[in-house]
Formats: sequence, C-alpha cells, structure tokens
Amino acid sequence: MDYNPFREGLGHSHRSGPVTVVIFGVTGDLTRRKLLPALFALYRKGVSRLKVVGFARRDWGSDGLRQRADEILHATPDATDEQRAAFLQQLEYVQSSFDQAEGYRTLSELLQSGGDRLYYLSTPPQNYETIITQLGQAGLNNSSSGTVRIVVEKPFGRDLDSARALNRLLAQFFGEEQIYRIDHYLGKETVQNIMLLRFGNGIFEPLWNHRYVDHVQITVAERLGVEGRGNYYNASGALRDMVQNHMFQLLSLTTMEPPIDLNADSIRDEKVKILRSIRPIAFGDLDTYSCRGQYDSGYYDGEPVPGYLQEEGVAPDSQTETFVALKLFLDNWRWSGVPFYLRSGKRLRRKVSEIAISFRSPPLELYSNRHPSMTRNTLIIRIQPEEGITLTVNTKIPGHTTDMRPVNVDFAYGSAFGETTLEAYERLLFDALVGDSTLYTRRDEIEASWQFITRLLEGWQRSETQPQLYEPGSSGPQCARDLMAADGRRWRKL
Repeated sequence: MDYNPFREGLGHSHRSGPVTVVIFGVTGDLTRRKLLPALFALYRKGVSRLKVVGFARRDWGSDGLRQRADEILHATPDATDEQRAAFLQQLEYVQSSFDQAEGYRTLSELLQSGGDRLYYLSTPPQNYETIITQLGQAGLNNSSSGTVRIVVEKPFGRDLDSARALNRLLAQFFGEEQIYRIDHYLGKETVQNIMLLRFGNGIFEPLWNHRYVDHVQITVAERLGVEGRGNYYNASGALRDMVQNHMFQLLSLTTMEPPIDLNADSIRDEKVKILRSIRPIAFGDLDTYSCRGQYDSGYYDGEPVPGYLQEEGVAPDSQTETFVALKLFLDNWRWSGVPFYLRSGKRLRRKVSEIAISFRSPPLELYSNRHPSMTRNTLIIRIQPEEGITLTVNTKIPGHTTDMRPVNVDFAYGSAFGETTLEAYERLLFDALVGDSTLYTRRDEIEASWQFITRLLEGWQRSETQPQLYEPGSSGPQCARDLMAADGRRWRKL
C-alpha cells in the first residue's frame, strides 16, 4: 500500500467538494521548485479534486503552463505518466498584470464551479498590496460555495510599521481565520517534533528550565552566498531574512509553555508570550549582545568566490549583514538567566540548522578535574540537512582505567521510520487546504517579532560599528566567537 500520511485528514476535511489553488506569480522560481511539486504530491496522495490556476503576466496560456509543469514534474520519483497527465489537465492559466481588473474578472469566471479556494501570493512583496486589494474589490475574498483562504509568503514586512500596515490591509478584506502567513521552516518534520519531544516525554520536560539548562544555541548556517539575489538581499540581510521568521519560530517552539490543548490558537498564544518576553537590547549594549558580518572574497572548496560587496546588485559601500549572531534573554519564570545564542550566515563552512540545548554540569564534578574531555550533556535537534535528534552523554571507555569520552545517542528520521520525511511545502499546503493554521504565523506573532527586530535595526543604523569581514568557508566573524567567549562558552563546531 502506498504511504499516505493524509489518509485520515483527507476523509474528514475534503468531504465538502473540490478545491482550487490560485498561484499569483506562477511563472516564478518558487512555483517551479516548491509549489507545483508539492501540489502534485498532494494530488497523488488523495487530494484528487484539486484544480490549480496560475495568474501572471507572461503570455503562456493554459497549454504553456501545462507544458512547463510537465517538464518540472517529469523527474518526480515513482510518478506514472497517467498520474502526471491527469494532474496537468487540472491546470489553468490567467494572463494578466496584478493591477488589471479584467484579469480578476476572468479569474472569477474560472472559480464559478464552486468549492474551496486558496490564493497563494508567490510574488515579490511589493505586489502584495495590489493583489489583496484587487481580490477584495472583485469580491473574490468570500464565496457562498466554500471557504476562501490566502497564503502570504515571507518577507512579511520590512519592519514593525510595514508589517502592521500589511496586517491592516489583509484585515480590510479577509478575516484572521482566512489568513495564512507561511514560514516553510515550520513544515519541517523535526520542527514539528519539538513540541512532542518536550510535552510527550516525561524525561525531558522536568529538565526544560533554568534549573537544569546552562544555555541554548540555535544555528542556521548556509554554504551558498547570495547567488544572484544581490538586489533582494541587499535590502534584507540575515536579520530580516532568517532571524525575524525562521529562528524566532525555532526559539518560541523550544521555549514556550505547554498549551492548554493542541488547537492552533492555543499553541500560537504560547509562542506570542515568548516573543514578547525577549529582553530588548539597549543601544549602548549592541556590541555585547550582537555581532554582524559580511563574507569576504577568497576560496571556497578550492574555487575563487567573490566577497559580498563584489556580488552583482550589492552596493560597494553596503552595510547589509550576511552573518548575524545574538545573545538573548527571555524575561520569564522558566528561562530566567539562561542565555540563548542565535547565529545565521551565508558562505559558512557547512549547511546546517540545529537547536542545541546544553545542560548544566553535575553539582559535584567528581570526574571533570581528572578528565578534561568531559563535556556538558547536550540535546541536539537537527533540522537539516539530516533531520533527527542526538543526545551527547559522557561514558567510560572500556578497559582498566576510568578514561571517558562523550558519545552520541542518535535518532534519525530516515533510518527510524524507513520513510523520507514530507517536504515542508507539501505539509504546509495541505494544512492550508484543510484549514489547520497551527504551523502558520498569527498577526500578533508577526508584530511581536518585528518589534524586537526593528529596535535592533535602529540600533545598528545609529552605531559606528561596521560589519566584520569573515573568510568564505569559516564559522563566521571574530565578533561571534567573542560574544560567547565573554561568557566562558564557545559555539558548537559547524
């Protein structure tokens, strides 16, 4: 029998009829890499009454969209020609600019067949206002024959004011229950497992507090540079691109209090409390609690690579950071005094995303003086590239001595279950189709994260400190190591 993780959900959630996904910006890279493969996977796993309508300016037509989709999906493992052909027949195309009312009238005619609707804004952020307004003015924000939902991609604003303005615009035409602010990190299996690891295992939750945890490190490192996205990245930077969304989501899931139940709003209530508890960094303490850097030119894997300032689309005097490290504190009862170290950067030694919870040393250190190799017990939640969990413990080496070394107790999703984990967009799209907003970000959550980030950005703008250069393939600038060394700690090796 084919593996079908949605078997129960489909039977319950799709009894009402067909669903149409409208992708604004269907000609873009996100559709090619993520959205069409994810929708095809859902179609194969049981969402059979699924239609896809592409909306963009290019002169493709429905046949052109089907031809390009066929090229994209042709290499899908285990898919048959019949499955692909059947899915391609569900694709339609509306050629229109985003500000053209006629295009939305054509779209309205295509949607007359009824059923649920999901609008997906796979466009640059500057198009959001136009599309949202046009949908509302065309009356496409509601339907008498099914539910209407809208998915908004990141970046959701550039600062607190722009995020609030976008939220107000959405609220003008859509109810909060219709709005799905996507963060693809929350679709990763290990991220979803953080709550179950904590609240479903009696061994961990009693230790998950300031009495037993020494510190926490959250790392999102990338090997690639900006890779032709200089124009976008120069206006964004690592703090906006990674910390405000992905890393704060990881932080809130790792540290939140147990929700009263597993309903979406109960979980998101607790995440918001965490984001509001992050202690602001005073402008005078920026160098103590934050570090920013830019990758320099040099060699990576034996090949010459340009520095960030030499990348196409980047201003030669740009102050945009390609690396950021933060030391944060949460002003709440559970985590009082525990430092949280966050780092993210491009052109680093390895591609890795992980959360490392480092526990306090035993109260009587019987072995530490005799064995300098003794390490703190650390629970590592690996998000990518290989999803899994590792617990590091100290153990005696067999023999007549008391020599010891740290060993890892490992769990990997691939080997434990014999199945590859779901692709993040596949899971998140399905949740949006069935109306489960647990893994999506709520309005107050977005604004709470931007409140901290905006203040930090303002501090950097006032500061005379420049981003430090770091070598390609390194672990980041010296200021990141100094940030932890000041506390007698060091980063985990990449």
